[in-house]
Amino acid sequence: MHAPTKPAALDIRGLVKTFDRPAVNGLDLCVKSGEFYALVGPNGAGKTTTLRMVAGLMQPDAGEIFVCGHDALKNPVAAKRAMAWVSDEPMIYDKLSPFEYLEFVAGLWGIDAKTAEARARELFGWLGLEPHAHQRCDGFSKGMRQKVALAGGLVHEPQLIILDEPLTGLDAGSARQVKNVLRERVDAGNTVIMTTHILEVAERMADRIGIIALGKLIAEGSLHELRQLARGASTLEETFLTLVAEQAAA
Repeated sequence: MHAPTKPAALDIRGLVKTFDRPAVNGLDLCVKSGEFYALVGPNGAGKTTTLRMVAGLMQPDAGEIFVCGHDALKNPVAAKRAMAWVSDEPMIYDKLSPFEYLEFVAGLWGIDAKTAEARARELFGWLGLEPHAHQRCDGFSKGMRQKVALAGGLVHEPQLIILDEPLTGLDAGSARQVKNVLRERVDAGNTVIMTTHILEVAERMADRIGIIALGKLIAEGSLHELRQLARGASTLEETFLTLVAEQAAA
């Protein structure tokens, strides 16, 4: 008897969002449970708009979104319980300390105080926030704020973690801590979807890479598979530029 197949962590079908022009244009995307997926593309390609619709921050004009088997448009609460969204501009409360912020977020998810405290301490340890756990956030650098926001996103132990440019503004040490935490989450069976402009990060960290341009997924696969599509380009940067140029020409 076969074990039941786990639903995709994210399944997007025919997603459309138009502003002055189509930002997301009939996008189909499927991210498997337990993989590290990087979404890359030029500015204005539709990456952030797509993830904002997945997170429920923006309504699509058309299409379907399923998060860990939950219909995100018909059952948004269940979908949001299964995921975390961490934007490139960390939104935290300046007057709270990191510990108070995590306590607050855990309370919103209905997590009891004892469990919340244990998870907060574990996350602070992973992210190097322990020395700052009881300082107010208003004096923190962008990198520190990004780590606090990430801890807040992980406190309810989501199955799907969505990050928009998570390494922007981080120094090398902080970036390594964040990358280690994300890799540990994937190794524990969670799914990470990350947009990044830093192609070397996608190249090193992702199991699969999706390239988006003009609101459509133009290619996806492992780095090896993408290189074959781009006729043997040696780096992800070469592959990316070749495939985006071909799409623009088409």
